[in-house]
Amino acid sequence: MKPVLGVAKFTCEVDSKYSGAVAEKVVQIVTNSRRFTVVDRTSYDKVQQELELQKSEAFLDSKNTVKQDVTLAAENLIVGNILKMSIYAMKNSDGSINGYKSSVAFTLKVIEVETNKTTEAESFQTEVSPLMLSPESAVNEALKSVEPKLSAYFIKTFPLITKICKIITSKKESASTVLIVGGKEFGFKEGDKLIVEKNEMIEGKPYPTQIGEIKIVKIAGNDFSECSVSEGGNEILSRFNAAEKLTCKLIVK
Repeated sequence: MKPVLGVAKFTCEVDSKYSGAVAEKVVQIVTNSRRFTVVDRTSYDKVQQELELQKSEAFLDSKNTVKQDVTLAAENLIVGNILKMSIYAMKNSDGSINGYKSSVAFTLKVIEVETNKTTEAESFQTEVSPLMLSPESAVNEALKSVEPKLSAYFIKTFPLITKICKIITSKKESASTVLIVGGKEFGFKEGDKLIVEKNEMIEGKPYPTQIGEIKIVKIAGNDFSECSVSEGGNEILSRFNAAEKLTCKLIVK
């Protein structure tokens, strides 16, 4: 099941009717990653409200908290604050408006609902948009310039972790190809590389150690991907056969 990510209503240091476009852009980026079930929490006021929601009788009576007829329990909430939203009316020599340009500055942070832990706020500053026919289109064009940074932010904040579920082929007691959980729905693509880690429990906490590396060679539908083993084939095979849990973490370029 995909992690559930809520997007809260953004606070705004400036009064602008176009401020909703920033949250919409964030929702778009997160949704396009295919890694989360995204919940619109624009009526969000305090994190405590989310905690109380999840403690409610509706959730306690539900075997599966993620139910359409109740609501979706967000594990993390994205909280944003718009610091600046500049819209410039560009005028012709006769004083008539030729079009609009815009730039936007905002911060994002993520709150883990259960623990109330908060990541450090990350700042985003758009470039000035090209000349556009309306203020709204100028804001949207400006926001396009931070799409790569937004995508990188979510990859960094939510590392993509999966597991090996099957050894497909092996040779001389070494794994050659493996099957991992996650395909198109995870946003995986052919050529992606992943670190394979074993996890020991030390002082009650997981301690990961890299034991190998794999590369996706075939996306097997929405839910699985086939991978060739680049490093650590012997240890991957022996630990998998010993029923040890091996996790795989996407290498971010």
